[in-house]
Amino acid sequence: MAGRQLANKWVKTAVLLSNAKIAAHIPQTKRYNAANLHSMLSAYGMVVIKPVVGGGGYGVIKVTKEGETYSYTAMSKHRSFRSFDRLFRSLSGVKKKRRYIIQRGIHLAKIDGRPIDYRVKVVKVREYWEIRAMVGRLARRGLFVTNLCKGGAKLSASQGIRRSLSGGKVAAKKSEMRKLTVLSTTILERKFPGIGQLGFDYGIDTSGKIWIFEVNTRPQ
Repeated sequence: MAGRQLANKWVKTAVLLSNAKIAAHIPQTKRYNAANLHSMLSAYGMVVIKPVVGGGGYGVIKVTKEGETYSYTAMSKHRSFRSFDRLFRSLSGVKKKRRYIIQRGIHLAKIDGRPIDYRVKVVKVREYWEIRAMVGRLARRGLFVTNLCKGGAKLSASQGIRRSLSGGKVAAKKSEMRKLTVLSTTILERKFPGIGQLGFDYGIDTSGKIWIFEVNTRPQ
């Protein structure tokens, strides 16, 4: 049974941010507007903007600032601008009228130049939650989104960690993802009783830190 559905990324992120342990693993996230986009690009140089409601990597855009050049990448389309105002105007056409959030960009560990992230799926069976899957998702060459429906390749979490970081980090990183999943699930179920399954999207950056990008209540 699928259980309760929660589509709004902003709402789920806000609930997880209420816990200090989990908040330390969530990239800074703000509502999409010109002021927030400008300040976050100045602070981080790279952000990801994504629809408040949506999945499968649809509508996700990477935005960067290098010196005085602003750029964005939407799937394989890439555009650059000499001013923030031109960037923002162009993005308004791409995102149409959908509501978006902005998330600090994370420099993911890679395999052969391709970013990898991880999906951990949990399902409630009677009164207990079970971890059903922990897999790596390797982006299709030339793309920054890792979603399998966008051509990403699936591999085991162990393979992904071993090939992007090192074999010596496999057990520790998998254990950390399990602990974050259990704690996050407890927090979300307390706030949203009736959820029956969750899919957590994790990234591990080049220094080995684990980040929670989002949580889905209808994981594929």
